[in-house]
Amino acid sequence: MARTDRLFRLLQTMRTMAAPITAARLAEETGVSLRSLYRDIDSLRAAGARIDGERGYGYRLTEDYALPPQALSREEIEAIALGMAEVRSMGDATLAKSAASVLAKVSATLSDHREQQLFHAVSQVYRPVARFDAPPHTDAVRQACWTEEALTIRYEDKSGAQTSRTVLPLSMVYTERSLTLLAWCCLREAFRMFSVARMSSVERTGDSFRPRRAVLLREYLSELRQA
Repeated sequence: MARTDRLFRLLQTMRTMAAPITAARLAEETGVSLRSLYRDIDSLRAAGARIDGERGYGYRLTEDYALPPQALSREEIEAIALGMAEVRSMGDATLAKSAASVLAKVSATLSDHREQQLFHAVSQVYRPVARFDAPPHTDAVRQACWTEEALTIRYEDKSGAQTSRTVLPLSMVYTERSLTLLAWCCLREAFRMFSVARMSSVERTGDSFRPRRAVLLREYLSELRQA
């Protein structure tokens, strides 16, 4: 791993883990020796990161040189906290982890007063049970949307019939109890919705439809609004 990548990974680890974090734990998380970890801590400090603590006691990132100070209002902070809490409650482990990372990055750019408002927001999300368990193909479908790559899916419709479709994945829609893929169906030559939970297999085709996703999605959403 390149040294710059290693330092960035160390910073991100310190943003997301509860402080104080022991050197041994940081070394384990970043995959380096203790000796390298101590050198990396010194390098980050020299670059402007304010890291409290020392060997044997643990470390705390209190000021992050890599992120500029943010001038967020109390209401904007409230919206961020509420939005990330909602994402964490959905049941999608990948996005839940990313939401925690977002909060850590935002927190690193705030003053102490604003940071307290972020982690002790007035508005809260209470969901004792996640909305749904993310279907097994969620990450693969999400990745295909981003890379604009056609997928071949094995799909079971509402009547229980199994079909194989090649689709152009456009967007994933999170409803109250399900996850739906908006796509162009090459078989029907029309826009279609597919429940990700009903996909028994998802295979990458290697066929790119870039840069059509944004245009197709805009057309599909226009159709939905007119329906």
